[in-house]
Amino acid sequence: MDSLRVSVIAALLAAFVAVGRAQDTAGSSTPPAAPTATSAPRETTSPVEHRFFDRDNAWLFSAVAASRTLDYFSTLNMRRRGRQEVFLTNEAVDNHAAFAAIEAGGTAVSIGGSYLCHRYHHHRLEHWTSIIHASLAAGGAVRNYCLKTAHPQPGLNSQSDVLSSCPPGHLTR
Repeated sequence: MDSLRVSVIAALLAAFVAVGRAQDTAGSSTPPAAPTATSAPRETTSPVEHRFFDRDNAWLFSAVAASRTLDYFSTLNMRRRGRQEVFLTNEAVDNHAAFAAIEAGGTAVSIGGSYLCHRYHHHRLEHWTSIIHASLAAGGAVRNYCLKTAHPQPGLNSQSDVLSSCPPGHLTR
């Protein structure tokens, strides 16, 4: 399990380093030559270029990470109250390290999707990816906290009551 954790952390670190290098090489290109007096001015219809980790994206990525963290804690709270997880298996949620890795992986995939949109000049979609992800994760967390606690069956207070309530032949001692 420790080697898996180290592998996941190493993969995430390598992805962030690759994104940083790609951003540095894109920012260090030589500026285009100044237009001459004889050339006609060009119309620029493309949106204004920006760095990938600018202030807007930093806030959006922080919102995604915060909403995934809120989802992590709300799901654990829901499980402690006896509710069942719908999207993942209960075993994955009950293994806290694996569930934290799943949530961190979801955040990393969201940032990676935003980077792909940025790389191919879909800047509106780049921002909307994070906005939608943060909104859905926060909405799921609020839903988890709003669910009622699963109450035990009335009248079953001890182990003997539970054993006597089972149909004959279902339990062997």
